[in-house]
Amino acid sequence: QKVVLQEKKKICFVLLSAPWSVLCYYAEEISLRVPLQVVEAPNLNWSEVVLSKLSLPNPLSQDVPNPPADFYTCQFRTNKLQMRRRGEQKDDSATLIAMESSTDNSYGSLYEILARTPYGSVKKGEVGIDRLVSEQVFSAAYPLHEPQCLGLRQILYAYWAQWSCWRRYQPLDHIREYFGEKIALYFAWIFYTAWLLPASLVGTVIFLIGFGLMATDVPKEVCNSGNRFIMCPICNICSYWNYSSICSTYKAGLLFDNGGTVFLSVFMSLWAVTFLEYWKRTCSTLSHRWDCSDFQDIEERPRPEFTAMAPMTVRNPVTGAEEPYFPEKKRVNRTLTGCMVIIIMQVAVVLMFLIAVILYRTILSIVIYKSDFSFFNLSAGRIASLSGSVLNLLVILLLSRVYTALAHILTRWMHRTQTKYEDMFILKVFIFQFVNFYSSPVYVAFFKGFVGYPGNYNTLFGVRNEDCGAGGCLIELAQELLVIMVGKQLINNIQEFFSKLKSWWQKRKLRPQLKEKKKKGANEEEAQGDEEEEVRPWEDDYQLLVCEGLFSEYLEMLQFGFITIFVAACPLAPLFALINNWVEIRLDAHKFVTEYRRPVVERAQDIGIWFPILQFITHMAVLSNAFLIAFTSSFLPRLYYRYTRDSTLSGFIDFTYRGFRDENGEYLPEYFHLLAIRLGFIIVFEHVVFFIGRLIDLMVPDIPEEVEMKIKREHYMAKEALAENQ
Repeated sequence: QKVVLQEKKKICFVLLSAPWSVLCYYAEEISLRVPLQVVEAPNLNWSEVVLSKLSLPNPLSQDVPNPPADFYTCQFRTNKLQMRRRGEQKDDSATLIAMESSTDNSYGSLYEILARTPYGSVKKGEVGIDRLVSEQVFSAAYPLHEPQCLGLRQILYAYWAQWSCWRRYQPLDHIREYFGEKIALYFAWIFYTAWLLPASLVGTVIFLIGFGLMATDVPKEVCNSGNRFIMCPICNICSYWNYSSICSTYKAGLLFDNGGTVFLSVFMSLWAVTFLEYWKRTCSTLSHRWDCSDFQDIEERPRPEFTAMAPMTVRNPVTGAEEPYFPEKKRVNRTLTGCMVIIIMQVAVVLMFLIAVILYRTILSIVIYKSDFSFFNLSAGRIASLSGSVLNLLVILLLSRVYTALAHILTRWMHRTQTKYEDMFILKVFIFQFVNFYSSPVYVAFFKGFVGYPGNYNTLFGVRNEDCGAGGCLIELAQELLVIMVGKQLINNIQEFFSKLKSWWQKRKLRPQLKEKKKKGANEEEAQGDEEEEVRPWEDDYQLLVCEGLFSEYLEMLQFGFITIFVAACPLAPLFALINNWVEIRLDAHKFVTEYRRPVVERAQDIGIWFPILQFITHMAVLSNAFLIAFTSSFLPRLYYRYTRDSTLSGFIDFTYRGFRDENGEYLPEYFHLLAIRLGFIIVFEHVVFFIGRLIDLMVPDIPEEVEMKIKREHYMAKEALAENQ
């Protein structure tokens, strides 16, 4: 124990350790695994395999020192260890090193003790070190970073956290050894950045093709009609306007609304399906290599809070052990309460803010149009739309904090394991955030523009419904997506910068000032200096920031929805995601290695409920892009006109600008012809994409063949070891 005095408070550091017998007991309790035999680890980087077969140099690879070995393993049992020691005279230290490895699972054993020790009323959930820290009984509880000059932390800093490593493979095994499986799986998942490279290339090419179509795919009437087409006022106090005045805006809309977006939508849908199949295979390989294949089903223990609050116990049908249990009636009641809160929040709060932003845009455009500035008058709709997008982003970020806090309250106490708890918490937050982030783009894509017709305009609270701009709804959707996606990324990076400032300020603020003592001679001063050097590791770690987990990191991956669900409207979305993720990996790596206290090692079998969420987003993307192309884009009307009227699009504006209505406001036959074509396109599009995706799923096994063989081999060796001990 070491006491350090600061200006206004005294900090007492306590270093905890455990004897061999306690480590053995908890190693068995938390189902730790021991190595049986070294095995060659498979190469997870398909690009490295391909380049190696072609005998080509690989600019992405690097030789990272001290690569961790891969083992066949079996569960640790104390009685087997004692028999093994009697038969082979193994010493304790060697076995301990083999059992604990360099992931410092001794930290896990100690944390297991601290997390389950009651300090007050068990019925009130007064259990565990985390709650003591939250109640400020202790200021912190953390494992130490490695102080060695050539330790894992230094290797990770040199070969992973440096900005010069941006094009190198991530040392996932080293990350797992130092931070544990849960954090390593996150960085393995974020490697989908490499998959964004072909997506961003295709999207950029489609966007550039739009420049060529600006010269060939523009109807002559748009730019050369003069005063031929006089359009109705866009608001009650606005004046009439010439259709030819939107020439430049219409051309800009073709950058996002052209035939290439159909190909891009199909490509991105199949890209998402293929990537998820690749991730399933990668995840199964990593979970077996890191001995977590059976973690959730067999090895994971109940949460300390759940154990303390559960009113009864039942026998686990898999392990046969008595475990705490919440009756089904109480669970259903709490689940229904949570569902009602979620529905009310979605319908009431999100809808209220969405309507407020819509009214803001409409009223602002009217105010600007009535102003005396002619420059602003011409751009009233554009200014209102852009400022409304920025305001919507601020509302989204504000509500995100509220939803996260609410999800914590709704998820408390109910779930048996930490994995189940986190999955349900993430699901609630995702439902909140999905509606929060995507409500405005969905409105622009599928509902904005239903204004009625002259003499029968639709209104909202007495205000005429807003219409899409001159370039169509798709260009406004692209603007909305870019403001939300790029704006959120910029704000996140600004927060990362302030996090670095906070880390620097905390180090400066918490730098300990040792208690001054009277000088008693040079020898005593030297001894005191040595003592100060000894306490530096835990003092340095105390000055670092607290690692708040991976939830916020995963939540930033909501960009997966932006680059798939609405990719037909914004071909550049994958490119912005690629740039952001390259920066994000380096920032996260640097934070974990240099700015955060070392987190307690946590095991995980996969990325949890995030994978079903990604599958849901992929299916939504297929349907969303089909409806975008069919109803929001002008691709099908132009195609219909080319094949039925004129291939040069001459007369296209006269054909469409009245909304396919006659003088009485009734729909013309062409409207129903086009409606049938649109519905047919949706059916064909989604059936083709879902069929190809399902075919890929059936053809590619979730677990690689070599991994299945290793699993069988490991089971065989575990049985052999058991027979040998017996």
